[in-house]
Amino acid sequence: MTALTLSTAGAATLRADAVVVGITKGTGPKGGLVVAPGAEAVDKAFGGKLAGVLETLGASGAEGEATKLPSPSGLKAPVVLAVGLGTAPGEDETFAAESLRAAAGVAARALAGTKKAAFALPVEAAEDVAAIAEGALLGSYAFTAYQDGGKNGKAPLAEIALTGAKPRDKAHKAAVERAIALAEEINRARDLVNTPPNDLYPESFAAVATAAGKEHGVKVQVLDEKALTKGGYGGILGVGAGSANAPRLVRIGYTHPKAEKSLAFVGKGITYDSGGISLKPAGHNETMKCDMAGAAAVFAAVVTAARLGLKVNVTGWLALAENMPSGTATRPGDVLRMYSGKTVEVLNTDAEGRLVLADALAKASEENPDAIVDVATLTGAMMMALGSRTFGVMANDDAFRTAVHETAEEAGEQSWPMPLPAELRKGMDSPTADIANMGERMGGGLVAGLFLKEFVGEGITWAHLDIAGPAYNEGAPFGYTPKGGTGSAVRTLVRLAERTADGELG
Repeated sequence: MTALTLSTAGAATLRADAVVVGITKGTGPKGGLVVAPGAEAVDKAFGGKLAGVLETLGASGAEGEATKLPSPSGLKAPVVLAVGLGTAPGEDETFAAESLRAAAGVAARALAGTKKAAFALPVEAAEDVAAIAEGALLGSYAFTAYQDGGKNGKAPLAEIALTGAKPRDKAHKAAVERAIALAEEINRARDLVNTPPNDLYPESFAAVATAAGKEHGVKVQVLDEKALTKGGYGGILGVGAGSANAPRLVRIGYTHPKAEKSLAFVGKGITYDSGGISLKPAGHNETMKCDMAGAAAVFAAVVTAARLGLKVNVTGWLALAENMPSGTATRPGDVLRMYSGKTVEVLNTDAEGRLVLADALAKASEENPDAIVDVATLTGAMMMALGSRTFGVMANDDAFRTAVHETAEEAGEQSWPMPLPAELRKGMDSPTADIANMGERMGGGLVAGLFLKEFVGEGITWAHLDIAGPAYNEGAPFGYTPKGGTGSAVRTLVRLAERTADGELG
């Protein structure tokens, strides 16, 4: 991954291949561009006319914008990259963390193929250091494992030096250390989502988790098909029944000796989703390697919590299966007996994520955590409702739903609270089993949430994140978000663990 350090050198004197500065839209009556704080020395090298030069080149200061220009004499770096920060903050305001994060990501992407860059963006506090570091490290991500020596694209920006921060300040150093750990694990989650399903299947995913557990001192337990059969995990086994790659349930647990609270994260891990017998049509299955993004997020969040040494116990449950059609596959009309003992009539084998999650939720409930949060690319209905950049939040407790939503916003992830209307439960009544895996078509994302709620232990606070939209970016990169796997929900889960450790939740 890209190396990142805090530099004591100034933006003008630091030896680098490029220097990154911020520009904003002026708020005065004349408007115009304004060079953001942190770039004073660079502006001075332009004779105080950097904003005017950039305006001549067509720069507007809008978020997402990047403008390159050659450096004048007086700067060590031969190239200046100006990135838009949007409208300048008011007199008593500071730059929003997400604006800094996105601008740093834009800069890192624009400088792909560059060896070293100095980032001279606005820094007033440790929170600014954290945002810039996160955005730069996430923006420099590239998935090149299957490319021939990087010939099909430029290598990621190799080294970043942040100017304006205080290398000896404990808060600034801690912000960088947290950003590095978080970004490395988010990028690991992205790698998992981007890995082709012929290489990432339940057994190989479990092996990745086991290796990470050994590296970071996290306990990992893997239930293979024999253990799943013995334990009665009918949901996970039913979904995986049609595949030559047998399912797995992975428990990854981090404990802190002084922890007073415990969290359980549960992730949907369908390493490839063909839809099963209810086969997806062409045009809907090409990206279905991403259907394990929830499990990747849970895995990354637990490892990050361990690396940060958070004072909270965090357990991750990865419900891994491959949903394929075959002579042994579960059929529409089959009834599965779940780990909880409930029976489920399978009306649609493409509603499989809720089946593996149901078993994992029931198992996680046995440990009686203070809260459970599941993460899943669960429904197309949630994408229809919220689009491709926002995930839905449902819960059995309104206060907890609000807390999760606020935590996501604080972490820089777009989310929206969604209801669980009781009247939709009746649509899942089955004449054959305790419940069906399908209900009313309208409000399908909410129906899926109501199904999951049935398998959460009595009295346990629970939230469900449907990340079907933001988990996989099929469009062009933006901000610090690449094309492909995004690592959606990792930051939310980590921040939730931090808030719990600090006594802010529960």
